[in-house]
Amino acid sequence: MVLPAELLHIPHAGSLRQFLLSECSRLLILDPADLWFDDTLQGVVLLLAEKRVATKKNTADVAILPLRNRAALEPGADQLFRRADFFSGSVLNGKWMLGLLSGAERQLIEKLEKHPQVRRFVDVAAVDVGIVTGANHFFLVNDDVVQEYGLQDWAYPMFGRSAHVQGVIYDRRRHADNCREGLPANFLWFGATPLDEFPTGVRQYLEMGEAQGLHTRYKCRIRTPWYAVPSVHAAPVAMLKRCHHFPRLVLNRAGAFTTDTAYRIQPRGVSASGLVASFVNSLTALSSELEGRHYGGGVQELVPSEIERLLIPLGQRPTASLSDLDKLVRSGMPAEEVLATQDKTLLRPLGVSAAEAEAVLNAWTKLRNRRQRNGREATETESKDD
Repeated sequence: MVLPAELLHIPHAGSLRQFLLSECSRLLILDPADLWFDDTLQGVVLLLAEKRVATKKNTADVAILPLRNRAALEPGADQLFRRADFFSGSVLNGKWMLGLLSGAERQLIEKLEKHPQVRRFVDVAAVDVGIVTGANHFFLVNDDVVQEYGLQDWAYPMFGRSAHVQGVIYDRRRHADNCREGLPANFLWFGATPLDEFPTGVRQYLEMGEAQGLHTRYKCRIRTPWYAVPSVHAAPVAMLKRCHHFPRLVLNRAGAFTTDTAYRIQPRGVSASGLVASFVNSLTALSSELEGRHYGGGVQELVPSEIERLLIPLGQRPTASLSDLDKLVRSGMPAEEVLATQDKTLLRPLGVSAAEAEAVLNAWTKLRNRRQRNGREATETESKDD
């Protein structure tokens, strides 16, 4: 069967994956490196399955075999089954992304997961969604809009897109730069004040929103009044929902708000700066490939339950300052080099050998390249208003 490549990782295919594991004896997944359908961003896999015999074990063996091109199919199914390196599907733990790694790479991940100084993200931080406005284009504005309608008393610093913060620190200086560049760096928070109690400029702006029908949108019409955005608070750390190469945390020194294009992170038992600095490394990046999901275009996305399962090394504070890491991330240095630099101060002090650190980096590179489909450029997309 020709199936979407998302079979391996999307949550709503979980029941299908479980069905295949329980009903089959062996599953061979052929994984093309390139996009095989013209004019589409949809990757596919080829699924070959053997039905389970009653006398065999209850969980299928699984193998994922990369394919360079269509010519690799010529030997036929029997030959492909003989070439494949099968392993028990019981180790896949819900998603099948682990099957893209070699046996040695899976063993290394299992070893590091058990390291006493490697933690799951849920053990060191809480993840919450950002502010849900229901109409981001209306509630997130640049300085010109603030000036035009006299909204200064209702405008607050915010960020939520990669264009707002290209490093790992968001401070007043970065916010001022965003404002000068004309970015929508202001969040409008009107509270529940009645419309007729606002100054003329504010009333005009809100009435303009009603003229656009915003008050009829679901997330707006369930509020009273419709512009009273709920759950407005800032967190010391934020994380953009989507990324191109690897996810990163952002230290929120400006106390800025974030919308639902980002998550609000509350550290537990670790400093905010220490958490941000420790998050950029090959192990965390690799676990994001294993836990997250991606769609056409190759952009990676993580939801809170997936972020909570990320592995993060916390045994050694990086010797470089957070400002140095911020400059490193913003420098345009290739992602592999950024992670390798961080690994020297985060993984090596844990007793991870140079060869093991390189193996983790190479495993991440393999999955990252697969997600981006042979190095094709992926455009970082943003969440819709709703």
